[in-house]
Amino acid sequence: MIGRIAGVILHRAADHVLIDVRGVGYIVHVSERTAMNLPPAGQAVALYTELLVREDLLQLFGFPTLLEKEWHRLLTSVQGVGAKVSLAVLGTLGAEGLARSIALGDWSAVRKAPGVGPKLAQRVVLELKDKAPAIMALGGDLTVDAGGMAGA
Repeated sequence: MIGRIAGVILHRAADHVLIDVRGVGYIVHVSERTAMNLPPAGQAVALYTELLVREDLLQLFGFPTLLEKEWHRLLTSVQGVGAKVSLAVLGTLGAEGLARSIALGDWSAVRKAPGVGPKLAQRVVLELKDKAPAIMALGGDLTVDAGGMAGA
């Protein structure tokens, strides 16, 4: 699997980025929050990634921190939450906001994410309240370094 990608941004969009890694371009889907915080095209970037494999599709999803990647994995374990909804939740709340919402049982905060209705928001909070402490224990940002990619 592809766990991390580092290279130069060739193109940015609202929901994805094209990263050149030594001549190979990877489309990496990101949350709106992540997209806003990425450097401009031509600059080095590094993201933790999750590879979604389906019969007819391969998609890379990128996260600025290991903590956010782990939240994505946890969110997608909830029935009805796919990768796109997970990115919407993380884009709306961020890793810290999601942790706070789950700890407080505040499903209305989760509900603010695009594509999340009240029943799904309640399910997310209910199913993750026992699993979340393991992710919260990671703490901090656990950010990924571009690894000296400035000259790449």
